Amino acid sequence: MKKILKNYGFIITMLLGVIGGCIVGAFFPMIKQGDVVLDPGATVLEPLGTVFINLMFCIVVPMVFCSISSAIANMDSMKKAGKIMGVTVVTFCVTAGIAALIMYVIARIFPLVQGQYQVVEGEVGQTLGLAEMIINFFTKPDFPELWSRRAILPLIVFAVLCGFGIQMAGGKETMTAKLLADLTNCIMKVVKIITYYAPIGFFGFFATLVATYGPELIGDYSRTLIIYYVLCFAYMFAFFPIYARFGGGKGAAKVMFKHLFKPAAVSFGTCSSVATIPTNMEAAEETGISKDISDIVLPLGATMHMDGSAMSAIVKVAFLFGIFGKDFGTGEAILAIIVAIFSSVAMSGIPGGGGTGELVLCTIFFPDQMAIAYPIAIALGNLVDPPATMVNAAGDYVVSYIVARFVDGKDWLRKQMKK
Repeated sequence: MKKILKNYGFIITMLLGVIGGCIVGAFFPMIKQGDVVLDPGATVLEPLGTVFINLMFCIVVPMVFCSISSAIANMDSMKKAGKIMGVTVVTFCVTAGIAALIMYVIARIFPLVQGQYQVVEGEVGQTLGLAEMIINFFTKPDFPELWSRRAILPLIVFAVLCGFGIQMAGGKETMTAKLLADLTNCIMKVVKIITYYAPIGFFGFFATLVATYGPELIGDYSRTLIIYYVLCFAYMFAFFPIYARFGGGKGAAKVMFKHLFKPAAVSFGTCSSVATIPTNMEAAEETGISKDISDIVLPLGATMHMDGSAMSAIVKVAFLFGIFGKDFGTGEAILAIIVAIFSSVAMSGIPGGGGTGELVLCTIFFPDQMAIAYPIAIALGNLVDPPATMVNAAGDYVVSYIVARFVDGKDWLRKQMKK
């Protein structure tokens, strides 16, 4: 029981806040006659949610800049294990893209939102041309504009450039790198303090949401969670064997399943890819994967290989498109998959990267509905965290099969089995 509370305490309290807010909102709905509010009902609790949203918006900008630039600045070497890292990153992108595409197809077959909602907070922004999209996504004309939650992608680009600049100036030995590392650590403590308030914030937010839009929203959440949980297990049992077979040849899937349970159980139980690294290392060693590969792929995978996160990104976008009554068509899907890959590979290893990915999704697709879209995306992200982490972390071990194929040859597993 202590382990359960330790590993799932935050999720449980947040879930209780969400459920409690939904119940209160359902029992005390807002009553309107035309545009006149006769009884605000549970919407009077909206400030509880607004406080949490504002706190998160304030901390996310310095968190993103400091954490990314610090991570790059404090690397040991920019050229270390080039071939392994190159193959690893490409593999991460490919598997994340496959996972995101599968989730999109499922979301189209089984619509996540059944109810109809009248959202009054503006319209979803119009699609920009390709050139303007690239410019606005990755750059800003003035430095102060970077320090806004509406400029997360340009801020990330700037943070990456700063990190490389510090690396060229001496890397982790510079005072700047040490300062950024210390700032990142302090900011994450602030984030931790803010998250203690999250259950109360979600209580107020969902009480307002249900009181305004109706109890049918609860059914849509349940439907979405069921679809996502089932798909995560289906993905693990259907695609992991394919990846293992491609990487290790005939019989690799059987070997993979023999060692997969422990990483999957640890990641599901701890909700932490980093905590699964020792178990993944053990599984890789027992499989016969070379230490040169496992020592790079598995730690790197714990921060960059996030197939489950890519799927959850598509879930959030599809759910929000349904909430706002928009069609999640092909053009939006392509952009969403690209963002899902980027958020899973480039940002998941950043402390607080999940929240950053959700912010990026919302700023791109729902810039005028941020106050509604962002809390919903965060809630979905936390509620699907256990199976997402399972797919992420257990997948690190499976990806090492593919990297081994390109580094040690396609018959590496057969040679190991003969020893």
